[in-house]
Amino acid sequence: MPSPAPKLPVSLAANPKLSSWVRFTDDGRVAISPGKVEIGQGIVTALAQIAADELDVDIGRIEMIRASTTSSPNEGVTSGSLSIQQSGRALRHICAEVRQRFLRAASERLGVEASQLDVDDGTISGPGNVRTSYWELAGDVSLDHNATADSTAKSIAKRVVAGHSVQRIDIPDKVFARPRFIHDLALPGLAHGRVLRPEMSGVKLAALDETAVRAIPGRVAIVRDGGFAGVVADTEAAAETALKALRKGAKWSAGEPLPDEDDLAGFLRSQPVETTVIDSRGVESARKPAQMLRRQYTRPYIAHASIAPSCAVAQWDGDRVHVWTHSQGVYLLRADLAIVLKLPAESIIVEHMEGAGCYGHNAADDVALDAVLLAKAADGRPVRVQWSRHDEMSHAPFGAAMAIEVEADLDADSEISGWRHTIWSNGHAARPGRAAQPALLAASEITNPYPRMISTNPPAANGGGADRNSVPLYDFPGWTITSHRLLTMPVRTSALRTLGGQGNVFAIESLLDEIAALRSEDPIAFRLRHLRDERARDVISAAARRAGWKPQKRPGIGHGVGFARYKNIGAYCAAIAEIEGADNIRVKRLTLAVDVGEAVNPDGVINQIEGGAIQATSWVLKERVRFDRTRITSTSWTDYPILTFSEVPAVDVEVIQRPEIEPVGAGEAAHGPVTAAIANAVYDCLGVRVRDLPITRDRIIAAMERAS
Repeated sequence: MPSPAPKLPVSLAANPKLSSWVRFTDDGRVAISPGKVEIGQGIVTALAQIAADELDVDIGRIEMIRASTTSSPNEGVTSGSLSIQQSGRALRHICAEVRQRFLRAASERLGVEASQLDVDDGTISGPGNVRTSYWELAGDVSLDHNATADSTAKSIAKRVVAGHSVQRIDIPDKVFARPRFIHDLALPGLAHGRVLRPEMSGVKLAALDETAVRAIPGRVAIVRDGGFAGVVADTEAAAETALKALRKGAKWSAGEPLPDEDDLAGFLRSQPVETTVIDSRGVESARKPAQMLRRQYTRPYIAHASIAPSCAVAQWDGDRVHVWTHSQGVYLLRADLAIVLKLPAESIIVEHMEGAGCYGHNAADDVALDAVLLAKAADGRPVRVQWSRHDEMSHAPFGAAMAIEVEADLDADSEISGWRHTIWSNGHAARPGRAAQPALLAASEITNPYPRMISTNPPAANGGGADRNSVPLYDFPGWTITSHRLLTMPVRTSALRTLGGQGNVFAIESLLDEIAALRSEDPIAFRLRHLRDERARDVISAAARRAGWKPQKRPGIGHGVGFARYKNIGAYCAAIAEIEGADNIRVKRLTLAVDVGEAVNPDGVINQIEGGAIQATSWVLKERVRFDRTRITSTSWTDYPILTFSEVPAVDVEVIQRPEIEPVGAGEAAHGPVTAAIANAVYDCLGVRVRDLPITRDRIIAAMERAS
């Protein structure tokens, strides 16, 4: 049977023209233009390594171009730890083909067989000291061609940059405070905008007295479009003053009640839902189990809580608009802007700039539309809009709350004979650009408003949403996985890192630990006994070995383990947590092992795992969106505490390098395993299971009271 024809990587198949990815500049550099964006994960560095390797140029020659709808390939959204898998594979293929095209041109110019030519930092040389370079040949070699499927990237043995740690490209600007973030953008004639939004849930702007605002010095314009209102001023101070005056003149309609914060599980389980059986396999034993364990696990709504509030700049030129944004999907944002503005997409330029702490679907896209609407009244001046901390913690989408029930049937030997996993949650995705109606906040506020999108879940083939990581990797006889997606959404939800993966791994790994304890079996040995996947076994064993599992029991100290393969198709990660349990839980040390296949930049992988581990620790111990029946109340760092520097655990990461296996992303691999490891360490320390996140002092006391 003939081998199937080779296929282009998915991002390259969608954007096949070589010149949209690679360009040789007049100053002896190579411009690389991916469609993925830098959001602090170090992706531009890893992609530069791949390009440098395949082109045989020094990485210092690589200039990484920010994504823009004017010229960059459309790679959708930067999310789900897919940048290396999608953009990296595409660039490896593209640069290999570009190199071959230049070698053929050099062969013709130099009269030497291409096979006898070498490339060293862009200089092409051959026998007899003949030489040329990419830059000398650039005028003769057209890259305005579509990629072909038959190019071959270098073998692992010939890669000299990928697989090694290099300095991050984006770090020097950030360390030396050189302008790099969207917040630093200062265009000529820059004006400042602020948007008036309600403090109560579900209310609408009913009336607005603008009299006091009109007397404020430095005011440029007052903007009102139905329920959308805002101000433009010469300075930020004037904009803030005008917004305060505008708020005093606002009258609002009646609101809508929020759920009971202290009974989220009850709320989630009582709402109308769309039910999907995610997976069902194996035949559960017809024999009645000797024991059935039914446990419920919950996580609250979680805020993105980005260190810097969302920001955007917009400037109109006639009927065309230019937007600078830290959106994770410039083309997707453009699509929603085109719907709201009723403009052709070609009239809108969306250009990426980095934002401090942009991950998941936070308010970056929302503030872009705010800036566009306010800039309409600025007579061609660029308008910068920055949300306040209160705005960010009230109106940006949250990660969805979850209630997860797991039932495990056990036989007479307390071995698992059946497994049922059921999820109640809002959808985890309402990003812009993916529906016929826009998902942007202001689109629901204007004169002819669009309905607020009810979050959905990505399909299981794309990693799922609420159901992400709900299908066990363990060797159980059978299981049924069911997801109930809420059809109501009183609290706005969308993508937060890992989507449902954190909650599902927490539930699975907690119950596994409980069953191991019931059997008086070491929890790591129990997991290894139920895993056939050698890569899974290897990360668990590596983490255990590195952590010295299991140290002698000490009073007040607990140890726990957690494991998952992100989306069940991505990076493998195992975590060992060491915690101290006194008045509050303190995570002292996290030891992790990760397998991402080929680690293009091992230091970058370690950074991503460390960052995910620390963020997960904050989620587990502290983070919870707070609200009463009328409004979000956790609108400041006081009301929404996150992990402080003094509370950050020591994090030790081992990367299992597998250069022969295609790379996958590391950004979200640690969250689930770390969550479970901390929860299991709490049990090891205190002898009680806390099944509701975050694991606070009050939750521990409540668990102790239930156990007594």
